[in-house]
Amino acid sequence: MSAQKELIQEFMKTCTVEVTPGGAAKVDDFREMLREGTTVYVTFLPGSDFADTVKTVRKLRDQGMNPVPHFAARSIPSKDFLEENLKMLQAEVEVEHALLIGGAVDKPLGEFHSSMQVLQTGLFEKYGIKKCGLASHPEGTPDIPEADVAQAIRDKNSYQKETDMQLYLATQFCFESKPILEWEKRIREEDGNELPIHIGIPGLATIKTLIKHAQHCGVGPSMRVLTRQAANIAKLMTVRQPNNLVLELAEACKADSDIKISQCHLYPLGGLKKSAAWLYAVQDGNFEDHKKDGFKLTVDIG
Repeated sequence: MSAQKELIQEFMKTCTVEVTPGGAAKVDDFREMLREGTTVYVTFLPGSDFADTVKTVRKLRDQGMNPVPHFAARSIPSKDFLEENLKMLQAEVEVEHALLIGGAVDKPLGEFHSSMQVLQTGLFEKYGIKKCGLASHPEGTPDIPEADVAQAIRDKNSYQKETDMQLYLATQFCFESKPILEWEKRIREEDGNELPIHIGIPGLATIKTLIKHAQHCGVGPSMRVLTRQAANIAKLMTVRQPNNLVLELAEACKADSDIKISQCHLYPLGGLKKSAAWLYAVQDGNFEDHKKDGFKLTVDIG
């Protein structure tokens, strides 16, 4: 086994995936596309019913997965509502891992404007959440001023010192390693970040689909990788794999022992089945070095 292959496999061995409740409802059995024990985030979209999240979490657990429900601060009507849903989750599924985001809602539904306000209720700890991901933005976000984003990093690190929960930062998907690595170094050196970071990477999808998702989610400078490729109209329907990005992140983590990037999270933008097949091919070492793309799969994933 080449050193590069071993490096990539090690970096990707704990990669997580995600599904929406709507997408989950169309899947009869997740075991047909995911391996037992896979950590699967359950997204919460504005206007959704949290009961659908609970139903999806239960389905994933029953089928051998490790479900991680999303909580969106600005979509939580009240502290009582949050407590009721945490209580329901624990009664039905005994979830110990969650992801908390601010949520892309212009006007909060209730008293919570930020994830920090939700954390400070102490309800996650009360209802047995032992691990919690917190949103972070390597390329900024149009919803929050840059100074507030930096302060949020400092606040999240401060809260880690007050809680027994294991906190980490989870990022939006990016397409290029350079903005990610510059951001990680900046928040480590300027904002004192000591939290592990799970970097979002895009799953398999056409360049056209990736551009659409990137525009919707406010992806910044790293989107230039796609726009350069999109200049060739013939390539718009080409399915893109994040191989170069994964290799560059893995190499950066090996080169810098102080880096806080610990793993990746795969956004299956073009469909869970194909993205999961790619992930397992990488984890199993079914790829070879490739000068242009970083590495290339040696198996057909459909």
